[in-house]
Amino acid sequence: KDNVERAIKKATDKNQEDWDERVYEGYAQHGIAILVETLTDNSVRTVANVRAAFNKCDGSLGTAGSVEFLFERKCMFKIDAGEIDLEEFELATIDFGVEEIDKDDEENEIIIYGQFEDFGNIQSGLEELGHEIKEASLERIPLNTIELSGEQEEEVNKLIERLEDDDDVQQVFHTMA
Repeated sequence: KDNVERAIKKATDKNQEDWDERVYEGYAQHGIAILVETLTDNSVRTVANVRAAFNKCDGSLGTAGSVEFLFERKCMFKIDAGEIDLEEFELATIDFGVEEIDKDDEENEIIIYGQFEDFGNIQSGLEELGHEIKEASLERIPLNTIELSGEQEEEVNKLIERLEDDDDVQQVFHTMA
């Protein structure tokens, strides 16, 4: 939430004009692929911060395309589950490009996944059916994940947390299970 608020504040600041979206790729310890999405007004500062985070946590910053192929771009929507019958809902939304539907019973939400290119179709389809969208985002889903021990997970999480603490970083995706 803090990252989103900082990004909105930066984007609405009238003194700033040139914003640049950058994606950085690399590997954390234990072969975990990391993909970092950033929004910055100073790409030199951002790449230095990302490189420093990787170096301090024994990772390595890679070149463009070095880990992107390990992730699939998907759109994700969350709506209130209410009294929706999942089978009927799936049949009603399949024409919009919906590929997968899950239900989160704890939050009483339906989570909908589709191809990156179908974001607009799915959004307008859900609105057409009268569903209020609680959350919508573009995700990078790892094609394969790697299981780590608790201690190894902590080491990788240090890098992830360090990256997420950077003001320019919007999202961090990884292949850790």
